[in-house]
Amino acid sequence: MADAKANGKNEAAKLAKIPAAANPLVNEPSAIASNISYHVQYSPHFSPTKFEPEQAFFATAESVRDRLIQQWNETYHHFNKVDPKQTYYLSMEFLQGRTLTNAIGSLDIQNAYADALNNLGHVLEEIAEQEKDAALGNGGLGRLASCFLDSMATLNLPAWGYGLRYRYGLFKQKITKQGQEEVAEDWLEKFSPWEVVRHDVVFPVRFFGSVVVNPNGTRKWVGGEVVQAVAYDIPIPGYKTKNTISLRLWDAKASAEDFNLFQFNDGQYESAAQLHSRAQQICAVLYPGDSTEEGKLLRLKQQFFLCSASLQDMILRFKERKSGRQWSEFPSKVAVQLNDTHPTLAIPELMRLLMDEEGLGWDEAWDITTRTVAYTNHTVLPEALEKWSQAVMWKLLPRHMEIIEEIDKRFIAMVRSTRSDLESKIPSMCILDNNPKKPVVRMANLCVVSAHTVNGVAQLHSDILKADLFADYVSLWPNKLQNKTNGITPRRWLRFCNPELSKIITKWLKTDQWVTNLDLLVGLHQFADNTELQAEWESAKMASKKHLADYIWRVTGVTIDPNSLFDIQVKRIHEYKRQLLNILGAIYRYKKLKEMSPQERKKTTPRTIMIGGKAFATYTNAKRIVKLVNDVGEVVNTDPEVNSYLKVVFVPNYNVSVAELLIPGSELSQHISTAGMEASGTSNMKFSLNGCLIIGTLDGANVEIRQEIGEENFFLFGAVAEQVPKLRKEREDGLFKPDPRFEEAKQFIRSGAFGSYDYNPLLDSLEGNTGYGRGDYFLVGYDFPSYLEAQDRVDQAYKDRKKWLKMSILSTAGSGKFSSDRTIAQYAKEIWNITECRTA
Repeated sequence: MADAKANGKNEAAKLAKIPAAANPLVNEPSAIASNISYHVQYSPHFSPTKFEPEQAFFATAESVRDRLIQQWNETYHHFNKVDPKQTYYLSMEFLQGRTLTNAIGSLDIQNAYADALNNLGHVLEEIAEQEKDAALGNGGLGRLASCFLDSMATLNLPAWGYGLRYRYGLFKQKITKQGQEEVAEDWLEKFSPWEVVRHDVVFPVRFFGSVVVNPNGTRKWVGGEVVQAVAYDIPIPGYKTKNTISLRLWDAKASAEDFNLFQFNDGQYESAAQLHSRAQQICAVLYPGDSTEEGKLLRLKQQFFLCSASLQDMILRFKERKSGRQWSEFPSKVAVQLNDTHPTLAIPELMRLLMDEEGLGWDEAWDITTRTVAYTNHTVLPEALEKWSQAVMWKLLPRHMEIIEEIDKRFIAMVRSTRSDLESKIPSMCILDNNPKKPVVRMANLCVVSAHTVNGVAQLHSDILKADLFADYVSLWPNKLQNKTNGITPRRWLRFCNPELSKIITKWLKTDQWVTNLDLLVGLHQFADNTELQAEWESAKMASKKHLADYIWRVTGVTIDPNSLFDIQVKRIHEYKRQLLNILGAIYRYKKLKEMSPQERKKTTPRTIMIGGKAFATYTNAKRIVKLVNDVGEVVNTDPEVNSYLKVVFVPNYNVSVAELLIPGSELSQHISTAGMEASGTSNMKFSLNGCLIIGTLDGANVEIRQEIGEENFFLFGAVAEQVPKLRKEREDGLFKPDPRFEEAKQFIRSGAFGSYDYNPLLDSLEGNTGYGRGDYFLVGYDFPSYLEAQDRVDQAYKDRKKWLKMSILSTAGSGKFSSDRTIAQYAKEIWNITECRTA
């Protein structure tokens, strides 16, 4: 404590010696230090006597933001002047991570800021640690959207992102003796230094109400409640380019006139501020529980709020950029991309705005809408293909239900008149499922019917969409469905998070151009056997492993050996992602180690298994898996006979910043979903890019990663997608015979070896042949033997250091295809029809 106070005084003394001067665009460390000092004094958020790491972070961020705002303004004015076709990417999630390191890296001022902070008595890495991850997303969907924004800016494309400004995010995960506990995220507890509130960008968004028919036959949505959508911009810089685009987030508020002063003074405090309270709920939490009607209404409110505010903003910009425009120009100036089905309501809302607010007829509005909107599908899981209750939709959005009914009616009529052979398919193809027991709106169907292009996110996923999920639509519109294999930004996921490895890559390729042209990594192929490169590669990996080991000790109290094989699976906890297969394998490994003699154990490959990810608060089996991993770790890590050869660690509160530590330090990564169930996956790409080897099934982007890096450098196991339906049928028919090792692992859990918690409900999901929550739907039992055999191959390969390092180098060398720059360039050319618009 005394040291901290002394340091604080020392830092404050150094700050006092630096003149405070506004220097927003300088590059010299001394001038940057002056600009930081200026923000400490003239943009104050803390007491003037303090300049501790937290205060230093906010002042540093505001100093960087000065430059970002300058570039953002120049980009905005340039887009307005040139008036290009612009893409608007609508997503319920953007998983941004920290901004400081990424921003100064993209602006190429990292060293200058490091020196400036040294002048002020601080270390850049420690200051960067003060930043909290923006809690705007949960998993791959949101992280993909953020990678895409980075690539849009780097490629100088006219594009923006639109999302919601969640105050409390999904949740912060805490691990207790009871398992996972959810608490609210606190990223906005103070404030975010990156966001710029736009008080002049405010749009009304209506809920409930009714539809009136005007004397001329036009319709108008009236009444209900109206909240205000306020824009908050987060600048997104491109890498070494002036272009800086926007992630525009909407927050909801009610106006002063909605506050009932009479009621408040009468003591009716809650009633007086009722609309203010309801407005605050809209952007409080990502994916609020929807088991009640109130929960369903809130989720639907969120989705519509995002769509309505964003479309009103786009329409205003379309009008402002050039006066006297014809509406027929709209699709040649605006491209709207729906990231999954959450923003589907953009379709009927654009129709409503064009017809009811702008006075267009149905045919013209439909032509504009269908040439403007495109849809990305992210899943084949039935529960993730949104279906909204028609009753809830009529209640909240009566005008939109009228429009959806008309779209459906016209679609059915078109199919009947042009493709009578599809008559029997209409019940599954139409938008409204009018089953009297549970009438719903099928959002994916609405997207496919209305969008000009639909895309999957990996070749296997797109093939499944074409052959199965959307097969009937493909027969109707053969060219509507495309593949756009996902990608990741090489800036955040290699250049910035793994500087040691990045320097080695640049040295051997004799260029750093790979940061924006990832295909250049193929040049490492020729050096894969080079002992000098292998030694440097191993040294960089060991440095990252030690860094990760320090972090694991800080957050869990578990010491892990950097000389052991670091085996990592981090992703949302879900039965199809099969963390259960991983932990059952770990349990079997532990049991075998216990049965060995000390001499036999010495011959094994020591391994540290790390698992991380959040389980949805209401997903009971996923939470049981989290508890099981922790219970297994509790026993294994304190077992003196075994803990030199095996550790099992649950990494709490997995997020982008944690991933930036885990991925560089990883040597084996598990991507082991049931074949055909993972649309793509992008963490597999991040691990592979950082020289980590993959054990996995032929699922999602694993298929393409294996092709690119070489089959011999991928530890493959498990059933393939074509086999899965047949295997499930065989299970139903009682033909499955479990492997004795699988039974042994389950029995070990039941014996109480990992505590007294009742895991029977979890294990029951692996038992029986049919029934809800039974019958091993995700084929854990079927794939268990080949999984163990693949893990044996991993153990053998790891012992041959030269072979392992060669495989690791080839993994990085083969990752060029998986840049989000490639993905976004394909979207721009083949879906959006937009071109570069570079700021001078």
